[in-house]
Amino acid sequence: MTGAGWRRARDYGLIVIGALLQALCMDLFLVPAHLAAGGVSGAAQLVNRYTGWPIGVMIVIANIPLFVLGWRGLGGRRFMVRTVVAVVGYAVLLDGLKQFLPAGLTTDPVLNSLYGGLIGGVGMGLVLRGQGTSGGTDILARLLGQWRAIPLSQSYLITDGLVVLLAGLTFGWTLALYALVSLYVSGLAAEVSAEGSAVVRTATIISAQPEAVAAQILKDLQRGVTAWPGVGMYSGQPRRILFCAVSRAEVGQLKAIVREIDPAAFVVIGQAHEALGEGFKPLKP
Repeated sequence: MTGAGWRRARDYGLIVIGALLQALCMDLFLVPAHLAAGGVSGAAQLVNRYTGWPIGVMIVIANIPLFVLGWRGLGGRRFMVRTVVAVVGYAVLLDGLKQFLPAGLTTDPVLNSLYGGLIGGVGMGLVLRGQGTSGGTDILARLLGQWRAIPLSQSYLITDGLVVLLAGLTFGWTLALYALVSLYVSGLAAEVSAEGSAVVRTATIISAQPEAVAAQILKDLQRGVTAWPGVGMYSGQPRRILFCAVSRAEVGQLKAIVREIDPAAFVVIGQAHEALGEGFKPLKP
């Protein structure tokens, strides 16, 4: 099997595992506890409350128009195939596993909201990592991320707010508030599992001794350093600006290096979600 074939198989494996986790989240935690999942799944829960129609079937039907939107904005045929696999797999597992699982593991709404959000969010993130979506508001959240650079955790709160409101009217406001906690946890878990948690620190250093600072960083931390020219707008003097990326554990050592060489240096420490390339994770598909 070629490299592309292995990547495709890995992606579909992630999608199936993610769909399974989402189905377990619903069957074991959210549905028995009357906690709205948000989006299309949550809307299907509300309809099921009054009609008894299968939640999985309603999820598939409701997603059909959203497939069209996703086809245009999220990758065409590749998006469609993977999303159909994710949605249909999720719906089938949701309705099918219900027959073999207990009607909830606990009656504690706190545990249901936390574990439901965590497991469902990890499942959602795995689907996203497999280059698919779970349909419904996942499509809208990804589009918001592309168009407005809104993080996944915020996108799900925005797109799922209406469902939580309706859940308050249906299940009561106490359960709706627990559902909101679950949605937030789910968004955080999805963000971490989809994009990784390899948070690194970036440092921008303006020093009168840039060569000495860069040389010591290269020697002690073995991290690459990039320099570019700049001008101090107050003094009008030319400055060389240094930039480097380090792990969180190396921030203290980096500051000590700069402080020892040039106590008057100006240092800005920032946070980057991920670093790819030499010294960090390899840059690969």
